[in-house]
Amino acid sequence: MVTTEQNLETADPTNIVIFGAAGDLTKRKLIPSLVRMIKSGLVHSDSRIIGVVNNRTEEVWFNLIRESLGEFSPEVGMDEEKWAVFSSRMKMVPGDLGSEDTYTRLAEALESLGGRKNAMFYCAVPPEWYGKIATGLENSGLVSEEEGYRRLVIEKPFGMDLETAHALNIELQSVFNEKQIYRIDHYLGKESVQNLLVYRFANSIMEPLWNRNYIDHIQISVSETLGIEYRAKYYEHSGALRDMIQSHLMQVMTLVAMEPPVEFTADAVRDEKMKVLRAVRRFNPETVKKQTVAAQYASGVVNDEHVSAYVAEEGVSPDSATETFAAVRFYIDNWRWQGVPFILWTGKRLPKKVSEVMIRFRKPPFNLFDSHASIPAANALVFRLQPEGGVVLRLNAKKPGLTTDNEEMVMRAPYADDASEVADAYEVLMHDVLTGDGTLFSRSDEVEESWSIVEPILEAWKDRFSIERYRAGTWDIEAMDELSQDCTCGWHKPT
Repeated sequence: MVTTEQNLETADPTNIVIFGAAGDLTKRKLIPSLVRMIKSGLVHSDSRIIGVVNNRTEEVWFNLIRESLGEFSPEVGMDEEKWAVFSSRMKMVPGDLGSEDTYTRLAEALESLGGRKNAMFYCAVPPEWYGKIATGLENSGLVSEEEGYRRLVIEKPFGMDLETAHALNIELQSVFNEKQIYRIDHYLGKESVQNLLVYRFANSIMEPLWNRNYIDHIQISVSETLGIEYRAKYYEHSGALRDMIQSHLMQVMTLVAMEPPVEFTADAVRDEKMKVLRAVRRFNPETVKKQTVAAQYASGVVNDEHVSAYVAEEGVSPDSATETFAAVRFYIDNWRWQGVPFILWTGKRLPKKVSEVMIRFRKPPFNLFDSHASIPAANALVFRLQPEGGVVLRLNAKKPGLTTDNEEMVMRAPYADDASEVADAYEVLMHDVLTGDGTLFSRSDEVEESWSIVEPILEAWKDRFSIERYRAGTWDIEAMDELSQDCTCGWHKPT
């Protein structure tokens, strides 16, 4: 290994193979991230990018990639000279993912690039292809690590329930061992999410307060202004609970709630995350009614633009009861968190686009100041995950004047003065794959445990025929107010 000027590892030379190399994920995220990684020296100059593409010539694929860089990542400045250098690292393998010939051609291509050295196989395709790709790689002799490492990267969803998640794990683990499988969750690659761990474990003032004695409740949220866009087929089968809470938000919850690991290694961190999941109180039909919220957006106004109801979206059934807003009140039954509600919620067509972790501390035990003084608000520590990640601390301070009236003082700290300093989540995570760091990736037991937790909720919601509606562009969700009514300051609506 060598290091860059930023003191980061430059990965060993690797063949970066992308299945679905003409797809949206590749164009918007993977290729732009690789360009930036090459520019910053994180990808070795001897590495190559091999795209597996169907029904296109290499010339057409090259043009597609170049056009997408101009559209989605103009900041990389891909002029003729830079494009010539970058494209010289690219090679296309044509073929259908269901054909054995495709994997034979891939093996031949890798051989022509100097032998079957290190390889990362990125599955930028729907999950139903993961098993077929793994089998195709095995049958072509591309799984063996005799000549270099082999790492398989898959995107969520990792199954649609416990049964399918378990089946997928069995299928992949029949070809690759667990350490070769990287289940990518781009949320965990965000600079601000990773900073949660640093704030917790690198600041001694946090640890004494990080427990049931001082924290009233925690809310972890993703609020979106967008609707389902072009994803009706997926979303009708998924809903907000599967799409965001079971995956992204529960992963963030484990980082917030975990105990300090014995060392900062992948297995040590994952072991602590698993302890949190095992401690989550299980649901039954009665607690599902009391501790969950499901709602769906009706028509309304978002960002001064009239938007249609969910049931009017193309591809959505007019009588659909699929939730576009979901909230779950979790309890973690262990020594640190007993009795502290963790409220995870997410919704589409809401007034703000923002993701946060909000830690609400307990109120002062009594008002020490003049009887006419305002009652101090409960302190809050807010980790803003996106946009413009940072930390907000809400404290109470005296108002200027002769009284002891207080007002809330808000202290804000951005993660970076310059947004260009913050690496894209896919840059972080692909670099971790290339260097063999699995810390920010989900292990198979984590995936199955999280599904086992939400399975009773899915079962209870399965046969519903109606659902609460909320006007797009508003916070008008009555059930959410009820869910958080006994929490200090109630439902935290991002500002």
